[in-house]
Amino acid sequence: MNRPEPRSELRKPLPANLLAALQARLGERVSTSSAVLEHHGKDESAHPLAPPDAVVFPETTEEVVEIVRLGGQYNVPLIPFGAGSSIEGHVLAIHGGLSVDFTRMNRIHAVNVDDLDATVEPGVTRKQLNNHLDGTGIFFPIDPGADATLGGMAATRASGTNAVRYGTMKENVLGLTVVLADGRVIRTGGRARKSSAGYDLTRLFVGSEGTLGVITEITLRLYPQPEAVSAAVCAFPSVDAAVRTVIQTIQLGVPIARCELLDALTIKAVNRYSRLNLREAPMLFCEFHGTAASVAEQAQTVQEIAKELGGLDFEWAIQQEDRTRLWQARHDAYPACRQLRPGNRAFSTDVCVPISRLAECIAESNADIAKASMPIALFGHVGDGNFHLVVLIDPGNPADIAEAEAINKRVVIRALKMGGTCTGEHGIGIGKLDFLDAEHGAAVPVMAAIKQALDPRNLLNPGKVIR
Repeated sequence: MNRPEPRSELRKPLPANLLAALQARLGERVSTSSAVLEHHGKDESAHPLAPPDAVVFPETTEEVVEIVRLGGQYNVPLIPFGAGSSIEGHVLAIHGGLSVDFTRMNRIHAVNVDDLDATVEPGVTRKQLNNHLDGTGIFFPIDPGADATLGGMAATRASGTNAVRYGTMKENVLGLTVVLADGRVIRTGGRARKSSAGYDLTRLFVGSEGTLGVITEITLRLYPQPEAVSAAVCAFPSVDAAVRTVIQTIQLGVPIARCELLDALTIKAVNRYSRLNLREAPMLFCEFHGTAASVAEQAQTVQEIAKELGGLDFEWAIQQEDRTRLWQARHDAYPACRQLRPGNRAFSTDVCVPISRLAECIAESNADIAKASMPIALFGHVGDGNFHLVVLIDPGNPADIAEAEAINKRVVIRALKMGGTCTGEHGIGIGKLDFLDAEHGAAVPVMAAIKQALDPRNLLNPGKVIR
C-alpha cells in the first residue's frame, strides 16, 4: 500500500488575505492555535498527524456558503470536520487548507412525531438527538459506537450495531441541504417516503466523505420505540461456532435487532477496561425488539441454536440498566483493545461479506492473526456480515506498519474474492484508496467524473475517496 504522506507537496501557505477575510466575517470563530490545528489534524486512525492551516466554526448555512466561496476564490482546500471519530483519515488535511468544524451547527430544527422524521444540523450528535426525542415514543437507531455527529455519519455512510434491523445511514437519510464547491446551495430528497423524481442525489452525497459537497442540514428517518427489548450474551468454544450461530439465526429469518461478535482477546480487554467478569471466550451480544411475546420467542430460538453449537453462559438482560451495562461493554471494545498494548496506536480495518461466507472469511482472517507479531482483536456487526480487526502497532516502527498493512491487504482481498467489500462502514478516506479499483473497476472513472463535474478544482476534502 502507498500511504499518503501527512504533508503533501501540493500544500501551500494560507493566503493572508483569506485569513483576514474570514476573521472579518467570523471573528473569534477562526482559529490558528496550534492546539486547535492539531486536534483537527487527526482522527482515530493510525495515520500521521496532518493539521489544517486554520479552523473555522460556522453557525449557519449562509456562513458555510461564504467560507466555500472564499476557499474557492483563494484556491484553498476545505475539509468538513464533525467529531473526529473517523477511522480512515477522512478529516486529515493532507493538502493543508481550512478545517470546517460543525460543532456550532448543532440545532434540531424539527421533529415530526406523526411522520417519524427529524431535520437537524450536521453538528448534532446521535446521542443529542435521542436525548431530545426522549419521551416522544420514537428514536433514531443508527449507532456506530462513538457519539459521532450526524453530518459525519451521513458523509461516511455510517452504520453500527443496529444495522441488521434498521439499516445504515443510506436507508435513513431522507434529504439533505448541501453547499456545492461553487457556493450553490441545493436540497436533495425530502420528507416523502418515496419519490421517482429525477436522480437520487441524496444517495450520491451520503457516503461521499465531504468530497462532493458540504452537508449543512439532514432530514432523518425515525422509528417507534419497540414495546419490549431484551438483550443476551452467550460464550462459545470457538469463533466459528459463534459465527455459525449467527448464520443460522439470519437464515431462519429471526428479526434480530443487534448481533455482535467479540473474540476472546477482545473480551479479555473489555473485562479489564470495564471491570467485568465475562468468560474470556468468543462471545455474541444480541438484542431483540418487538412485543413481549415476540422478543421472548426470538431469544428462545437463538438460545436453542447456540446450545446446539456449544454455546455457554446464555445470560438474559431485560431491565434497561442491565442492557446498558452489556452494550456499554460492547461499545468499550475499541478503547479497551487499545489498552492491550499501552502507548501504541490502533490500525483498524473492516470488511463485509455475504453472510454465507462470513465463517470462512473470519476463519481465514484468524489464521493471519495467529501468525502476527502484535495483538490483534476481532469484533464486529456479524449480523450483517461486517467485522473489524484492531491491529495494535507502534506508529514509529516501520516493521509494525508494514505488517499491519500486509494483514489489512490480505483481509480485504479475501473479502473481495468472496463477493464482499473493502469497507463495510469505515469508508475509504485515505486508508482504503488502494482497494477501490479492485472493488469497483470501471466504475471508479465514473466516480472521478462526478467529482470533476461537482468539484473541478479538487478543493473539497482532496485526496479522499478519489486520488
